[in-house]
Amino acid sequence: MVQLKIRKFGNSLGVVLPKEVIQRLRTGDGERVFLIEAGDGDYRLTPYDPAFEKKMAKAEAIMGRYRNTLHALAK
Repeated sequence: MVQLKIRKFGNSLGVVLPKEVIQRLRTGDGERVFLIEAGDGDYRLTPYDPAFEKKMAKAEAIMGRYRNTLHALAK
């Protein structure tokens, strides 16, 4: 567990993530992270965009269904 402190940045509030957390998230300065609300009211911080993940899953399903067509078009 990592304890974070809420701080004031201009007119906003924020937290500073320790170097170890940044490395574990495999992210860095200027990168986006996403705060996802879990079903039980908790939050999860992740570098992966859940909306993009859903779109990619749908794209993979379509590519699987039309694999032969896409292969022929790629020639």
